[in-house]
Amino acid sequence: MSDTSEGERPGVTGGADLTAENLACRRGGRLVFAGLSCKLPPGGILLLTGTNGSGKSSLLRLLATLIPPAAGRLLWCGAPIADMPQYRASLHYVGHLDAIKPALSLREMLQFWGALNGVAMPAVAAALETFGLGAVADWPCRWLSAGQRRRLALARLVAVPAPIWLLDEPTAALDSDGEECLLAAIAAHCEAGGRAAIATHQPLALADADSIVLDDFAATPDDASAAFW
Repeated sequence: MSDTSEGERPGVTGGADLTAENLACRRGGRLVFAGLSCKLPPGGILLLTGTNGSGKSSLLRLLATLIPPAAGRLLWCGAPIADMPQYRASLHYVGHLDAIKPALSLREMLQFWGALNGVAMPAVAAALETFGLGAVADWPCRWLSAGQRRRLALARLVAVPAPIWLLDEPTAALDSDGEECLLAAIAAHCEAGGRAAIATHQPLALADADSIVLDDFAATPDDASAAFW
């Protein structure tokens, strides 16, 4: 891995749109949604809402290239995404699991995430401050509450910058102060030209956010017969 300056991440493209065209998603043999198109430009925030099982998490996983679309395509920098290393290097995906090693301290965990992403000097101090974790920075992670674990998982967004944030129910386990920290971090990220797609059941006070209701794209029998892997 090459050394980079504090918080810098290699392979990041700042000025491109992330575009989804006519996406369909199949999970467990069931077509979850179809005909979904959207665009996430620099500074854009996209809130994904809908009932349980409507495909919010699945759409995020499609955007993260963790699963392939059943139909349609994704584009980054105007080019189709398959297994594009440049695109993968340009995103953070925070799912339901916090991906924390119990024996490491919070500070060590953020340094580990930096090394994993080719960043020799991640912005650890800024990440801890942003999410109110400075006082417990040297605790082993096994001592953390569920809310503190969630704050640490989100702190890597600041420690290792990336232009695309894909966040699945990021307010889960957060108290009101933690939610304020998260909203401030998202706003700052997007004001600086970043983008965020967020699956949520809770209303989030984010100015100028666009919204997709996944129930509006529920697959029909005709969709099911037309979409294949």
